Amino acid sequence: MRTAIAGVVLLVTAWGAAAVEANGGRAYVDARLYPNPTAGWERFRAAEARLVRGFDQVCGDTFCEGEYHNLQALRFRCSVDAASGHVGECLWTFTGSTARVDMASGRIQVDAQTWACRLPLAGNTPLSDLLGTLEGEDPLHAPLPGTRDSIYEGLTVCL
Repeated sequence: MRTAIAGVVLLVTAWGAAAVEANGGRAYVDARLYPNPTAGWERFRAAEARLVRGFDQVCGDTFCEGEYHNLQALRFRCSVDAASGHVGECLWTFTGSTARVDMASGRIQVDAQTWACRLPLAGNTPLSDLLGTLEGEDPLHAPLPGTRDSIYEGLTVCL
């Protein structure tokens, strides 16, 4: 069993090294794991929780008035260049549905959708700057580092 696990680790490591080499030496990691799993996880999850609270506060008067009135934030994720600490991209995923009863058959017909909304980030945004913005008073409406755009404005385009 240990030999099989060691072989898988070696294969994944070799594949990862080949991917980094093919990408000009750049390696990206999940922002929750940067600069290390302990520090990254706590700070990023706290920022995500603040964003979700902000979304829930504005949803009823904005995004949730349409066909998909039950929109739910799923996950907020960012990739980070492991060497520089610059954000590669951030996506925030959402889901929503609508349902109706077919009067002839009695069956419930569901239309469920998902959205992956890309944040309007400036190139080479340091993760520390982004997290600092997300830790502010109103992270949903605050201008993102190096831009005049907010996450809210990005969501209006996406949702």
